[in-house]
Amino acid sequence: MQRQEKTERVVIPITDMSCSACAATVEKSLRKERGVTEANVNFATEQASVTFDPMVVSVEVLRGLIKETGYTPGVPRTVQVFAESGDENVRRMQLARGKVFRAWVLTGPVIILMIVEMFSGHMVSGVYGTARGPHSMVLVLNWVSLVLAAGVLFWPGLNTYRIAVKSILHGSANMDVLISMGTLSSFLTGPANIAGAHVESYAGVAAMIMAFHLTGRYVEAKAKGRASQAIKRLLELGAKTARIAIDDDEKEVAIEDVRLGDTMIVRPGEKIPTDGVVVSGKSSVDESMATGESMPVSKKEGDEAIGATINQRGILRVKATRVGKDTFLAQVIKMVEEFQGSKVPIQKFADKVTAVFVPIVLVVALTTFVLWLGLPHFFYSIALWASAFLPWVTPEVGRVSLAVFAAVAVLVIACPCALGLATPTAIMIGSGLGAERGILIRSGEAIQTLKDADIVVFDKTGTITKGKPAVTDFVASPAAPPGTESVDRLLSIAASVEAASEHPLAQAVVEHARGTNLSLMPVTDFEAISGKGVMGVVEGRKILIGNRSLMEAEHVDYSDVEEEIKELEDEAKTTVLVSVEGRVHGIIGIADTLKQGAENVVAELKQLGLKVAMITGDNERTANAIAAEAGIDKVLANVLPDAKAKEIQRLQAEGLRVAMVGDGINDAPALTQADVGIAIGTGTDIAIEASDVTLVRGDLSAVVTAIKLSRATFNKVKQNLFWAFFYNIVAIPIAMLGLLHPVIAEIAMATSSVNVVTNSVRLRRAKI
Repeated sequence: MQRQEKTERVVIPITDMSCSACAATVEKSLRKERGVTEANVNFATEQASVTFDPMVVSVEVLRGLIKETGYTPGVPRTVQVFAESGDENVRRMQLARGKVFRAWVLTGPVIILMIVEMFSGHMVSGVYGTARGPHSMVLVLNWVSLVLAAGVLFWPGLNTYRIAVKSILHGSANMDVLISMGTLSSFLTGPANIAGAHVESYAGVAAMIMAFHLTGRYVEAKAKGRASQAIKRLLELGAKTARIAIDDDEKEVAIEDVRLGDTMIVRPGEKIPTDGVVVSGKSSVDESMATGESMPVSKKEGDEAIGATINQRGILRVKATRVGKDTFLAQVIKMVEEFQGSKVPIQKFADKVTAVFVPIVLVVALTTFVLWLGLPHFFYSIALWASAFLPWVTPEVGRVSLAVFAAVAVLVIACPCALGLATPTAIMIGSGLGAERGILIRSGEAIQTLKDADIVVFDKTGTITKGKPAVTDFVASPAAPPGTESVDRLLSIAASVEAASEHPLAQAVVEHARGTNLSLMPVTDFEAISGKGVMGVVEGRKILIGNRSLMEAEHVDYSDVEEEIKELEDEAKTTVLVSVEGRVHGIIGIADTLKQGAENVVAELKQLGLKVAMITGDNERTANAIAAEAGIDKVLANVLPDAKAKEIQRLQAEGLRVAMVGDGINDAPALTQADVGIAIGTGTDIAIEASDVTLVRGDLSAVVTAIKLSRATFNKVKQNLFWAFFYNIVAIPIAMLGLLHPVIAEIAMATSSVNVVTNSVRLRRAKI
């Protein structure tokens, strides 16, 4: 018997990654393991998202693979350990700040020595010139700079070398390799100079490079922290405790101790601890954290309540129906994290570049060194020209010193940090914005595809319409006898008879009457006639409510209202005739009505350059009437649920990229077939596996918001990638020519990474 494959997904935090090349190395190692079906390692979020078969490979084996690759795996991520993970991030931030402090305490005196030497005419490095004082003083200053530089490199900077060594031993090269080679090359000129070699001492420069590197990593970590606040903010929304009713008493317990079936007491101003159903009480609840909707929602007995939403007025008793990882909030966190851990297709190109980037840079640096030694006259002429306006370019120090200077600048300037941060930081911000607005995007691929959609196809029933019949018209019969009851009284009579029926059309009439505050009257001799309607006696008069067949069966003439019936039916409305004592007094028009604002959503989508279509199993006349009301031009009618996917496929065959909007249940095949499936969720019903995007609230305007969010996020991705590539393309040639000081190169490299992150953070200002 063949074993059925079952996959699980785990998120494992990873420390010590310094750039996207590190992430690529870990990812490659995980993907090669038998039993792993998918692995994504995200440098920005510092985590691996792995889908695997637990019957073939265990989580501990996966953690072991990460460790073997040279990096440190953390505790596999669950909702319960998110808070602990946050504490770990704080600890690491404090550690990084301590390294920066120690580095600058030692580097500060090196900078002061350089300034003193510059003004006193004594010089030990080639940074400010070559004027030399007495040999003994030069030697002392060289030794002091060398000792201080060694303190910076091998105390706060030691971990950089450890990671570099691990990377090399595992057959890969990352940013730390570049920094290590750059700083060590600079540092070794110090001992060489002291030993009498004809080379300037750049030991002080090495200290400065490492100090700026550590500072850049710290600032970058803080900036990444700003970008990764989405999950932290979601966690903070949850209640920490719950008040449980026990017999006639109540007890406060930790949220982790709430069990299914517990009755929670929620007072005004308190958060509803977990998902449940109201068993008693009435109140208004602020559900903005779930749906993005600012208006409070009324709650009464039988209504669903979402955990972490805020009770505003009355006391509610809520029975817990979902706890732990099954709650709405936990599902949202899971989907946001899945999104943050995924990769946009365009990132695959960036990953391919970074995979070979560091080795290429090493070759370029070596080539630079060799060219400076092999073509000294060419490069010397450039250095001589540049020295007139660049104070750090000093041709007189000699070609070996200039060669070292240029090669080190290449190593430092070419670190691929910005490339690694370009895409994931924008994705992190986009996911947070989406969650805040009730838009949950499952994957990076979806956010890239959604922005490229050509056509949005709406399912009709329950998506673009409310999904249940409602009274739209009441037309009085022109042949009704004088003195006939008013429209309100006729509706009241009709609703009184319909109240005893469970038919959806009957309930629509009753709800309409109650919604307009009409009172119901006693009914006797009620009878429901299958497929035709109902009859009963109200105030001693026989009332018939139903279709033509009922009227014909009871010999009621309705010829006087034939024209009115036809007009309503041409508008795709179901007609219900109301007869009093054998004469038709009026006609009720009933239809599945558009959701509020549907026509505005269609208009906005068209303004965004998208085509809009509607797909439904209804007949063409009904479908066309609804489409015309919504402003939809393309209608796919008479399409059975199992044929919807084929219709989507047909549109795709025409070269259209299709975004399908449905309710996520009977539309699942079509949602899966579409390039992007958008599911309309309601309340806590968000676990819709068929969709790429879930809209928590039923408001169709969220479709427009999702598309705008997709476009805004992807624009940031493109901006970040452009500047990351542009920066390296421009900076590396300048460094090869010896025109870029290594310290300035390190500052520029760190600034580039921070700029990419802060540019992503600016996504929060986008108008979506």
